[in-house]
Amino acid sequence: MAKTRNLDEMVRHSLEGANLWDEVKGNLKRPALELNAGQQQRLCIARVLAVEPEVILMDEPASALDPEATLALENLMRRLAENYTIVIVTHSMLQAARASDWTGFFWLGKLIEYGPTERIFTNPAEKLTEDYITGRAG
Repeated sequence: MAKTRNLDEMVRHSLEGANLWDEVKGNLKRPALELNAGQQQRLCIARVLAVEPEVILMDEPASALDPEATLALENLMRRLAENYTIVIVTHSMLQAARASDWTGFFWLGKLIEYGPTERIFTNPAEKLTEDYITGRAG
């Protein structure tokens, strides 16, 4: 019985951490594929939170989401960043600018520039970074 209670607590804690508990608590046996895309993405995050990682890696976390779900995900990422290191890979310059404190710009597998996001986007040190951000390259 104690194991079940601990598992139930872990599930609830993880779903709350991913801002999903209130939406699914009434039907926890529902198949994940019945959730909308934003909920599925947050379920993936809840699964990660269950193992209490130090770092969360997200590859194109909002690529299939509508603008409202993207905003909710970015807000969740900001909140989670208070307790976890979050690394995102994205091709969306707007998302990178909104959702990160530090940015690394890679070109053909090579790190070109790394620094505070605001500086990278407003005053990049490397011409290739500037060209990419302004749309002249890539």
